[in-house]
Amino acid sequence: MTRFHSLRRSILLVALAALVSLPAHAENKDMIQLQTQVQQLQDAIAKLQQTNDESFGMLKALIQQTADSVNTMSTTVNGLKLSMQNQQDAISASNQQVSGQVQSLNDSIDELKARMARMEKALNAIQNQQQTTNAALSSLPQGGIPAGAAPSGPPQAAPNTAPGTSESGTDNNPPPNNAPPSNTGPTSALATTSQPSAGDMYRGAYADYISARYSLASSEFTDLIKAYPDDNLAGNAYFYLGEMQMRTHKPALAIKDYDAVLTRYVDNAKVPAAQLHKAQALIDTHQTEAAERELHSLIQRFPVSPEASQARAKLNTLRAQQ
Repeated sequence: MTRFHSLRRSILLVALAALVSLPAHAENKDMIQLQTQVQQLQDAIAKLQQTNDESFGMLKALIQQTADSVNTMSTTVNGLKLSMQNQQDAISASNQQVSGQVQSLNDSIDELKARMARMEKALNAIQNQQQTTNAALSSLPQGGIPAGAAPSGPPQAAPNTAPGTSESGTDNNPPPNNAPPSNTGPTSALATTSQPSAGDMYRGAYADYISARYSLASSEFTDLIKAYPDDNLAGNAYFYLGEMQMRTHKPALAIKDYDAVLTRYVDNAKVPAAQLHKAQALIDTHQTEAAERELHSLIQRFPVSPEASQARAKLNTLRAQQ
């Protein structure tokens, strides 16, 4: 019995010792597990940091490559833009040259027409003079020696006189039809007192314009407009008045002259050039929107004209400046 109790006591002591030692052992195991988990967490954080660093490096490299590509593309675009601008400037210069040549050709044609009109007028004057001379000669009495005045004696040698001339030196034969008259009569007096024609006034004014005598040419063109306001040459006169205003740096006054061509002489050959030059005058007076409207209108009205090509080039230049 005593031994059983002893054994029982021993078992109880062992169990008690086991119970006493059990929490300490569990706590150590939890600490080990916690340390292991902390270590694993630190390793995971380190791997995550390493992965983030690698990703950030790759992203930084990609950003740098993208920036380099953008810079290269920007350089290429700027080069293309400059090339296009140079091409547009060359085209504009070429169109302006062509327009100037066409304008010079039109002016030469006008000058040739003026010369032809002047020659025709001179021929008409000569014909009128011939008719006047013929009329005057036909009214003269036919000269000759009267029958009773013939000498009765023997014939004598005729004096050495020119053919068609009597002994007294008077001309008995009428002059040929193309002989110049002694006077022009009433026709000449009427020609000297009549007003010059529109063509004559235009030729004189245009000659002064070509010679850069702008003050005199302006006065002459103005006189032409006053004398022949409905003549088509008056539209040309307004155009060249505008040109002289532009050349003397007066674009505001030039606009009025170009408007006169556009509104009063709609069939004049100078209308496309007048509208183009009006747009330039509007640009010079900082009326960009109005200038763009004029250029669009010119392109719509005369799409295949040299002035329309210049209008397109001017529109591109205006857009590039905005």
